[in-house]
Amino acid sequence: MGVNASAPVIPEGLGSVIYDQDGMKINHQIKSGSVHSQRGGKVVNQDSAVLCQGYGSEDGVLCGVFDGHGKNGHFVSKAIKQRLPLLIIDQKNAVSKANEHYSECQSTTFKSSLPTQELREWEEACMNAFEEMDEEIKMVKKLDYSFSGSTAVIALKQGDDLLIANLGDSRAILGTKGENGVTAVQLTIDLKPGTPDEADRIRRSRGRVFALKDEPGMERAWLPRICSPGIAMSRAFGDCVMKHYGIIATPVITHHCITSDDQFILLASDGIWDVLSNEEVASIVCSVEHEEMAAKAVVDAAVAEWKKKVLFDKRDDCTAVCYFLQKKVHTQTHLPLER
Repeated sequence: MGVNASAPVIPEGLGSVIYDQDGMKINHQIKSGSVHSQRGGKVVNQDSAVLCQGYGSEDGVLCGVFDGHGKNGHFVSKAIKQRLPLLIIDQKNAVSKANEHYSECQSTTFKSSLPTQELREWEEACMNAFEEMDEEIKMVKKLDYSFSGSTAVIALKQGDDLLIANLGDSRAILGTKGENGVTAVQLTIDLKPGTPDEADRIRRSRGRVFALKDEPGMERAWLPRICSPGIAMSRAFGDCVMKHYGIIATPVITHHCITSDDQFILLASDGIWDVLSNEEVASIVCSVEHEEMAAKAVVDAAVAEWKKKVLFDKRDDCTAVCYFLQKKVHTQTHLPLER
């Protein structure tokens, strides 16, 4: 099924879904979470997001933020927000079925424990779904995705297990309670061309990595002989030409075991992180009165910072998804929001 196919059959287990802040107004089944996005200086907002509650299980949750880039990047990010949650569920069902057949042939002594097996199945499902998503984008003929693509960061909660799959420079943080209040723990690494391992892979594939003179410190990925396209992330969906020069769609997947101290997870595009620190974002989330206000509060704060720094046409799109792991309580981070 391609990304432009109409009315896909939604597999069981997707749960209640919202794609943007407008969806929150009509979908009252979404509890403890929020989504908000605001266009920057471009003609169109290239960011997309999704929040699924009841995903894969009664208490399962999937959050995702996708930051498009290039001429048709907004089409890529929108396709991902609609298709990737479906693909992960499909792949999870396929992996579980295959493992059931395999387990029937094994001695009970050698079967994995259920929690470990479930976690591995979700991880394999995510890896397979990311690969399938990228292949679907490559198959689209009506739009040119040669130099257009999207980042992706998703957080998948099943019970006390939290899987994070990251592709590019969007970011996920965890707000966790400590002795001095709620602090931010970064759950992902910003996968940029300047990161040593990423740069090595790109250069081994004959791509180039360097910063322009007017952007010192901002290393980008380029074609071998011409100064194009200069993308700012080392992994992405789409970007079909750069896939020959070291850009990949393989996510970095990590696991966190949720404890009673963990308060919330927040995913956001780099338009947030370019102007707000992890601790500042955590402070904003903690300061809101109700859970459904968190994502908008973070986006509004980032937009305010962008207005101080650059002209309108230079501002980036800002998108955040926040999900509370515990009932909201009024606490303060150890670092107050001051700039």
